[in-house]
Amino acid sequence: MTKPHHFIDIFLQPGEFYFGDRETRIRTLLGSCVAITMWNPRLLIGGMCHYMLPERRGSQPGIELDGRYADNVMLMFMRELEKTGSRPADYNVKMFGGGSQFESLAGRADSNVPEKNVQAGRQLLHDYGFHLTTKHMGGQGYRNVIFDIWNGHVWVRPVDNSATGVKV
Repeated sequence: MTKPHHFIDIFLQPGEFYFGDRETRIRTLLGSCVAITMWNPRLLIGGMCHYMLPERRGSQPGIELDGRYADNVMLMFMRELEKTGSRPADYNVKMFGGGSQFESLAGRADSNVPEKNVQAGRQLLHDYGFHLTTKHMGGQGYRNVIFDIWNGHVWVRPVDNSATGVKV
């Protein structure tokens, strides 16, 4: 599908989640955080999350889900799938981020939040029956992510004056 004349442009801050239709673009800026995009090519719907940590500790029944945590975000995605009558196999899933932000801390056991975020996302996607089709993970620095739900394209651009955008 081509770009609609009018569309909603959503910018996700850390800990936010959005699920929309074919008239939506979702953007975010990642560092050690991770974004997951899900797109249903038949229904032209999809969403993106921007989580900060692998899991929410001490969760109790009845407490509102929190998009800062990978485990809660997967439940948020599953709620959206349930609303639309779709299932994990219907989605193209892509994952981004988990970049190291402090080169001087690389390799320290207490500084592996990016790695833990990536591992948690991969495991949760597997556990819920999603197939990861594309990823742009790790490395050093920040990256802009732009997801156009009307065609499922995701653009990633490292935040670096010498870098160019890459469609994944």
